[in-house]
Amino acid sequence: MTANVQNRLIDGGVGGYQPPPDARPLVQATDLWTEFGAGESRFAVHQDLNLDVYPGEILTLVGGSGTGKTVLLRQILGLLSPSRGTVSISGRPSREAINGELAASRVGMLFQQGALYSAFNVLDNIAFALREQGTLPDSVVRDAAMVKLQMAGLKPEHATRMPADLSGGMIKRVALARSLVMDPPLLLLDEPTAGLDPQGSDEFCDLLREVHGELGLTVIMVTHDLDTLFALSTRVAVLAEKKVLVTGAPRDVAQAKHPFIEHFFQGERGRRAMTPVQGGQAAEES
Repeated sequence: MTANVQNRLIDGGVGGYQPPPDARPLVQATDLWTEFGAGESRFAVHQDLNLDVYPGEILTLVGGSGTGKTVLLRQILGLLSPSRGTVSISGRPSREAINGELAASRVGMLFQQGALYSAFNVLDNIAFALREQGTLPDSVVRDAAMVKLQMAGLKPEHATRMPADLSGGMIKRVALARSLVMDPPLLLLDEPTAGLDPQGSDEFCDLLREVHGELGLTVIMVTHDLDTLFALSTRVAVLAEKKVLVTGAPRDVAQAKHPFIEHFFQGERGRRAMTPVQGGQAAEES
């Protein structure tokens, strides 16, 4: 039933995504196996998974529970080693590419709950990676952190607040500023709008879109929120059956014939989220 979508790149059609002809992937997973356990209890989350992520795009990973979306982020971060195959960033194995003290200058990570240090105020949270380098005067570190604080839509007076005094939306913004403080070219997002109300989610999507455009970031995002997916994604990769089944522009992937894709995109929530997209498509075709 799924052979027609397996490892398929959807292209063409209105809004179909095509990387530039001469583009090389920034992130590449090749024949990736990720296994856990030992002996008879050993099991695979990924088997022969292949994925290319190109500079400047916002690629969203979707899939059912247990399909290894966050595990794939951990592979990209170099926190896990492939059981087989490779995961590379700019042509180098991910553990090698982002290992060591300068890791935060190569990839930023926005965790689902923010993961702020509760004992540090906002500015010290943002400045943490820069300060840990020990190579810059504290005044420079603080100025750089303040720039990112304001880029994330926060005000200077928020700098001295503690995480316990922040709303959910402000925690997300502080965490985003911290992930960008060393200007990494690659940003990983794990459920970036989880826990936000509709207005807060829309505002955070607007912020992510602005930051992506201003900094020229490459973004890999995991989300179950269809509104976030359609608001931000250049391309979607569907994880199922232990691999990437299909990639393409969001509304093209939504039409692929596969049980998970049909359930995820064609249910009531999916149809509601796609309504503006379909309206935009109609306008383009008229």
